[in-house]
Amino acid sequence: MLVTAGVVAWQAAERHLYALPFFGPATAAPSGPAWPLTGVPADAVPDRPALAVKIENSVAARPQTGLDGADVVWEQVVEGGITRFVAVYHSTLPPEVGPVRSIRPMDPAIAAPLGGLLAFSGGVPSYITAARDAGLQVLSQDTGADGFSRTSTRSAPHNVYAVPQTLVDQADAAHRAAPGVQFEHAAAGPSTAVATGEPATSLDLTLSGVSHPRWAWSAADGRWLRSEGSAPAVEADGRRMGAANVVVLRVDVVATQARDPAGNPVPETILTGTGRALVASGGHAVEATWSKPGTGDRVSLTGADGDPVTFAPGTTWIELVPNGGGAVVTG
Repeated sequence: MLVTAGVVAWQAAERHLYALPFFGPATAAPSGPAWPLTGVPADAVPDRPALAVKIENSVAARPQTGLDGADVVWEQVVEGGITRFVAVYHSTLPPEVGPVRSIRPMDPAIAAPLGGLLAFSGGVPSYITAARDAGLQVLSQDTGADGFSRTSTRSAPHNVYAVPQTLVDQADAAHRAAPGVQFEHAAAGPSTAVATGEPATSLDLTLSGVSHPRWAWSAADGRWLRSEGSAPAVEADGRRMGAANVVVLRVDVVATQARDPAGNPVPETILTGTGRALVASGGHAVEATWSKPGTGDRVSLTGADGDPVTFAPGTTWIELVPNGGGAVVTG
């Protein structure tokens, strides 16, 4: 059930007006190209691939490095109820990202629509094969791909980091093109959430018994700020993590035959089909329906009127909240 209440006072700082497209000059349509994953205007979009990197989110992995530099971040439940991220980099390549961890069975469906690179540290062979079969170029630390290293400041397995530029430089001829548009961004006028949704200043999510991410709208920052439970989510350098858009997809999660070293079943998020969704931007939230016919198809979001849901230009986090045991409360 999605519960919405609250009022937002609009006092965004000038540098964040593009995240609030109904303000002044931000209502003008871009006159040139835009980054395909953020909708932010660009002088030119370089012909480089999207890079998806598997980033850990256990307590031992925090604070992460380079996560806030991603264009899109997907959060998924893995074994034991903890979560991991698939962070997608294109418009920005941070100097370093990590900790990098292993591939999971839903990662091909997340990354395949990008047609680029998927980087990780180890994994079940069948998951790796599925990623290749989905058209991705895989780069794995355990098979010797360049760009990975282990830091001495953390213990294994939480100490693998990667240099995105080095990973991107290894793209083969079939995986060098820029990704296509994955979500619709409002080029002029407000996003769908602002235009037709309800005011919302908080999103409290339950992904599992041990995972409770929270998002709070900050008018001063012009974006949603993330917390892990009650603790602010920050980068290794202390910067607060946030996003212009937060998208919740309600999904089925099933146990696979694989087990982790502790004996926990490895869950798989079913990311094809259709389901309920919530899209939050600009201090508002709107209910939607998501659909994804096949592994290689992008996620489509439609409103109650059947029209595509548009986002605010900027970064997006996608929360894969299980239908069974998960919860979404807005306030």
